Amino acid sequence: MNAIECHRLTRQFDQLVAVADLDLSIPASTIFGFLGPNGAGKTTTVRMLCALIAPSRGQARVAGFDVQTRAAAVRAVTGILTETPGLYDTLSAQENLLFFARLYGLSAAQAAERAAYYLRLFELWDRRNDPVGSFSKGMRQKLAIARALLHDPSVVFLDEPTSGLDPAAARSVRDLIKTLRAGGRTIFLTTHNLAEADELCDLIGVFRTRLISLDTPANLRARLFGNSVRVVLAGPAEPFIPMVRRLPFVVDVTAGERELLVRLPNPDQHNPELVRTLVAAGADICYLEPFTPSLETIYLELMQDTVTPAA
Repeated sequence: MNAIECHRLTRQFDQLVAVADLDLSIPASTIFGFLGPNGAGKTTTVRMLCALIAPSRGQARVAGFDVQTRAAAVRAVTGILTETPGLYDTLSAQENLLFFARLYGLSAAQAAERAAYYLRLFELWDRRNDPVGSFSKGMRQKLAIARALLHDPSVVFLDEPTSGLDPAAARSVRDLIKTLRAGGRTIFLTTHNLAEADELCDLIGVFRTRLISLDTPANLRARLFGNSVRVVLAGPAEPFIPMVRRLPFVVDVTAGERELLVRLPNPDQHNPELVRTLVAAGADICYLEPFTPSLETIYLELMQDTVTPAA
């Protein structure tokens, strides 16, 4: 079952097309990473999927509900963390959660139960009576996520959930996101932290007004870079490019100052001949290792040929 489905979803503001013909299917219990530069239309997409603004055209369904004809139902099954979560600084953590729980339509008993559950889960119970204005950014972020979960949504939208957090707090939030997915929730994550997306996401969408690519991180690596090995040399690598490129099994080769990045179909079969060729040519090989490109490398590769959207 897909938690989110979009077909040609589009949003236009006067002459500016913020989101164009978005086709997207996200299975339930998936962490989906939505990646793109500032101004790409990511926030507009989230606002449409949360039934906060209407599409200009196209369709979208979240947890089975149409975002236009069943907007109230969509809002009931979604939770959202914005980049600047709105909490009341003069209220305590518990008072904040109780207030928002009642806005979600929970009874007083349900609100108290849910607030206590999430305060304990996020290790905020001992600070439950302290004003939120005294909280660190990490504590506020966890409280804001708790607020988004009070009504037990099946789909959770998180916008830059670890932005500005120290490493320990960021790790805590990432562990929490994994726990949410393990509990059956679908997570729609927008982030500029590509290492974080690489760690968390089952599925990656690269977006710039239009969807550029949609796949798993592993499939993106295989499609863009295939099987590659990194050969580190004791001296300059550039002189060895022509002879490596002439090898019949080499798909591509690039050089850094002291390393060769060689793309080839079957490293186990072809590495020995690659090494013999380099040694025979006088190369001093320090070591050879598989090359696994980072998600940042993949993202930049995908983005470099796209057209910058209108401002």
